[in-house]
Parts: sequence; C-alpha cells; structure tokens
Amino acid sequence: MESLIAIQLLNGVVLGMIYALVAAGLTLIFGMLDIPNFAHGAFYALGAYVAFSVFARTSDFWAAIVIVPLVVGVLGLAIDALFIRRLARFGHVYQILFTLGLVFIAQESIILIWGADPMSVNVPSALEGGLSLGLVTFPYYRLFLVLAAALLIAAVWLALERTKYGAIIRAGIEDPAMVDCIGFNVQRLFTLVFGIGVALAAVAGALSLPVRGGQPAMGEELTAISFVVVVIGGLGSFAGAVVGGLIVGLTQAMMTIFYPSASEVAIFAAMVAILLVRPQGLFGTR
Repeated sequence: MESLIAIQLLNGVVLGMIYALVAAGLTLIFGMLDIPNFAHGAFYALGAYVAFSVFARTSDFWAAIVIVPLVVGVLGLAIDALFIRRLARFGHVYQILFTLGLVFIAQESIILIWGADPMSVNVPSALEGGLSLGLVTFPYYRLFLVLAAALLIAAVWLALERTKYGAIIRAGIEDPAMVDCIGFNVQRLFTLVFGIGVALAAVAGALSLPVRGGQPAMGEELTAISFVVVVIGGLGSFAGAVVGGLIVGLTQAMMTIFYPSASEVAIFAAMVAILLVRPQGLFGTR
C-alpha cells in the first residue's frame, strides 16, 4: 500500500505540472487578457497531434517539442487577430460562442486528418529508465516533463515581470490608451500574448503524449480542468497556476486509490472549498 501511495503521489505531481502548464497559458488569456477561451483544451489536443505527425515523419521527438509551439502558436495568433479580437467589442458572449465552436471544429478536424483511433509515441531513448527512490522508481521522462513544465512557466513569468516588453504588456492591460499614446500597438501585443498562451497549451500536449497518449476528445477535459486550476490559483497568477495544478493533479491521483469514481468530483469539491475561504483564489487579488 505504501508503494502504491508513493507511485500515485509522483503521478499526481506529473499530472499536476501538465495541468499547470496548460493553466499558465489560460492565465495569460483569461486571467490577464480577460478572454474566456473555451477552446483552450483544443490547442492542447492539437499540440499532441502535431507532435505525433512530426515524430512519425522524423522519428525525432525533440524536433516535435520545438515545432509544436511554433505551429500552434502561429495558428493562435491568426485566430485572435482575425476573430477573437474583433469579437471583443460585442462582449464576452460572442467570444464564448466562438471558442465553443472552435472546440467542435478542432475535434472534427483531428478526426478528419488523423482518424478517431487513440495514438501515442514512445519515450525518447535518451530518457528511458528511471530514478530509484526507495519504494518506487520514477521514470526519467516524467522527471523531465516536470522540470520542463516548471522551466517554461518560469520563463514566461520572467519575460512578463522582468523585461521591457513584459512591462509594456502589463501596462497595456491596465491602461491600453496610455500605451497606445506612447507608440505601441496594444492589440498586436495582446494577440502575441494570446499566441503564447495557446503555445503553452500545445507544448503541454506534446510533452504529455508519451505519458498519456491522445485521442480526439482529449482537449475537452483539459479545458474544464484548466479553468478549475486558474480559479483555484487566482486569476493572473503563475504561482497560482502551479499550486492549483498540483492540487488538482494530486487530488485526482490519490482519489484513484481510495474512490476512483469520485476523482473528477473531488477536484470541483476542492475548488469550492478553497473559494469559500479565499474567493479570489489562493494567489489572486481580484
């Protein structure tokens, strides 16, 4: 029993960091830009399938990890510039309806291009094997996934908090008119942020492919979970995305031992319990 609990704790950390990386992208889009992107999980799924295609043609998983955020990020830039940003003037309802429509378009496109069968790829040969931790062995690839997710989240946070353009983006969120007046195109900056947000979701899909595999509807669950993570952690907080992701991942993993049928319900119960104590989320300010 002890080894089973230890294994599930490690699995919970891995799952939590996947959720945290997806939620970090949603933190940019929903928490900062105030865009309710209900298609966020669809970009996660697209990332996994694009990675599968790149790997199938090149047998190079590392190339897939580099190409996926570029391809899906550019797609996100186009979707925001052509549709989502233009719908902003009509309010959130139109953005919600549009992104919900994207979910169905993405899912049907995946089935049309890749088929409806589940798919997966092997762990890269350089990361085969595992690290012995007493009772259990932690696979090297899962350790890499945790570290890669943490580094990506930290890199985006540092770019926003410690660079000139990050300061301009934050100022544009607070006072768009002022930033426009000093010569920066706020809408283009926001479109860039949207592209980075969906790229994070896509690379999470690519990284999780050897661990979780993929199927056409894989993004639907991730959309709901990423919103839960963002709400638990607090809108606009990267630390909140990490902590919220770990809370959700560990809750799901441990519930599969004691009460598997309630694992999905448990994460929403955890969200409600946290919001009763801190309505703004663990790290939120609003």
